[in-house]
Amino acid sequence: MIHALGANRRLWEPLFPLLAPKRQLIAVDLPGFGDSPPLPGRPSPAEFAAVLAAYLDEQGFAKPGLVGASLGGWIAFELALLGHARSVTALAPAGLWPRRLSPRPDLSRRLARPLLPLLEAAVSTAAGRRALLSGVVGDPAALPPSQARNLVAAYLKSPGYAAANAAMRASRFKRLADLEVPVTLVWGERDRLVAPPKRLPPQVRSVVLPGAGHLLSLDRPQEVAELILQTDHLPGS
Repeated sequence: MIHALGANRRLWEPLFPLLAPKRQLIAVDLPGFGDSPPLPGRPSPAEFAAVLAAYLDEQGFAKPGLVGASLGGWIAFELALLGHARSVTALAPAGLWPRRLSPRPDLSRRLARPLLPLLEAAVSTAAGRRALLSGVVGDPAALPPSQARNLVAAYLKSPGYAAANAAMRASRFKRLADLEVPVTLVWGERDRLVAPPKRLPPQVRSVVLPGAGHLLSLDRPQEVAELILQTDHLPGS
């Protein structure tokens, strides 16, 4: 389970009770996020995938069913190209945009970092969650305050954010048709950050969840868990 840019492994907590009875789960912190130290330079999704491939080999998980959110979805695609997947469920995946994205300065995140205690207090209220998290969650008021505080802290404190964001925005993933495992793309109807491509390879399944935002594991854990299990049971997985 590979989290989104600016998040950490706690992004998957709502899915744990739904999937743990049926699958062994591994939720990672990408380098530069959560408890993992950053990689040098400006790591691309392919470089993140290479690090995770080595980790999977060390742990004896040759071909897991992969689940990735946003940047994590793109990394899951790269892992599948490396032969390290039996299936891929990508939630609002990054990289499928029609052209490279323009650079985005990290100034607003740096300016907001000293305000972290105030922001964590703000998202402890429903009104504060609606004000600060409506860009990534379809129904911020329904989000548990502990999850909201984790999101804000992870976004502001991740040392690998700026480099990973710059590398992600400067590229695209163009090899979706080359993936030889079952792939399901899941999108939020109210997602403000990414949108389904106009054309997809015929073997790729695409699902839109009504009313959901960008972070689908928080918005629709039950539906997402069902789609993960469906994908991991498709022929070829």
